[in-house]
This record gives sequence, C-alpha cells and structure tokens, in this order.
Amino acid sequence: MSKHRSVGGALTAKRSRVLASLAVGVAVAIGTTGCSMISTQATTIEYNASDGVAADAGPIEVRNALVVATEDGSAGNMLAAIVNSTDSSETLTIEIGEGSSKVTETLQVPANSVVSLGADGEEPLLIEALDTMPGADVPVYFQAGDAEGSLVAVPVLDGALEYYAPFVP
Repeated sequence: MSKHRSVGGALTAKRSRVLASLAVGVAVAIGTTGCSMISTQATTIEYNASDGVAADAGPIEVRNALVVATEDGSAGNMLAAIVNSTDSSETLTIEIGEGSSKVTETLQVPANSVVSLGADGEEPLLIEALDTMPGADVPVYFQAGDAEGSLVAVPVLDGALEYYAPFVP
C-alpha cells in the first residue's frame, strides 16, 4: 500500500512540476508580449514620409504638397503631385489661406495622369499674396468634382535647402 502512495506521490509531484513549468512559460510569454498587446503598432500609422502633405480631394489625390516662400512670406510657389486615376478629366479647386487673404486657383487634371507642380516641366503654382512665413503652415482646401474636399495644413518652407532654392519666387 505504501508503494502505491509513493508512486501516486511521484506522479503528483511530476504533474505539479509540469504545471509549474507551463505557468512560468505562460507568464513569460505574456510578460514579453504584454506591451505590444495594448500599444498601437507603428507600422499601421499612416504618415507623410516627405516634407509635404497628402490630401484626398474626391476623385483627385494630392501628394507631397508644400509651399516654398520668400523670406518675408509674402509670396510662394506651391509644389505638389496631383493624381487623377479616373477615366475623365477633372478640375481641382485649390483655396489657399483664409479670410481676406484667401487665394483660389483651379487646375485641369487630364484623365489617368499626374500633374507635378514644379517638376517634369510643369511650373509651380505661384501664390502672390501668401502672407505666411516660412516655418509655419498655411491652410489649403483641395476639392474636385462634386465630392467633399480636404482641408490640410500645408508646410511653408524657405530656400535654405539646396533642392528648394530654385522654387523661391
């Protein structure tokens, strides 16, 4: 009878060690992954990986929009890539600034094309009454067709960087 108890006791001790090992393993797994379970994954956060900003203007997409301005911020050139992936030509309305200094421009974007303001032989969009100093943002509203547009804060840069210097008005 004592043999059965010692075998039973050995099984119970072995079972306890296995359960303890499993508990430690689970605790380690939870402890090492716990932070990632409640925090946002950085790779799922969308951001602008450039100096400019992006905006959706209905059927038109605006990419890398920025303004290169004079030292006093009185005038600037808008640079951007305007993408129309639809089968029809679209008119993009751009409202720059706010209040009495707001400037409205329109741009025709052909079907299935990219208009690169300030690149690929395209002239940048000159804003003669910018009234925003370099280092600040200017509110810009992009809208195309009947779709709802986007209001974005577009960065205003100066010509301090060599590749922006040619775009200072």
